Amino acid sequence: MENKRKHLEFIQGVINKMAGNSFFLKGWAITLIAALFALSAKDANPKYIFIAYFPVIMFWVLDGYFLSQERLFRDLYDDVRKLDEKEIDFSMDTRKYKKNKRNSWLSSMSSLTLLWFYLSLIFIMLFIVYLIN
Repeated sequence: MENKRKHLEFIQGVINKMAGNSFFLKGWAITLIAALFALSAKDANPKYIFIAYFPVIMFWVLDGYFLSQERLFRDLYDDVRKLDEKEIDFSMDTRKYKKNKRNSWLSSMSSLTLLWFYLSLIFIMLFIVYLIN
């Protein structure tokens, strides 16, 4: 059971890393948007507000990528936990799980958690632009 446990720990480490990356992206997105709004208010240049939409989309795309990777490794974890000790080969190959449509980049970008976060961020930005004008 030691090999199986170690392999599962390796996979869990990658899953944690992907989840952490997603968390940091959300934090950076909010920080950057707030900074761009503060900069636009300070200089009274509304163009900075529209520049803020580009990072939101880029962070959304990156977040979708990390979520898709996390899903691939979760599927690998699920398969490894079912294996016998003799079958453990410490493979971290996730290619066979890419066939699952749920694990695709686009599907991950349209997951409920990412949709709620980034769409609400965009709506808040639109509302602030409306209040400023």
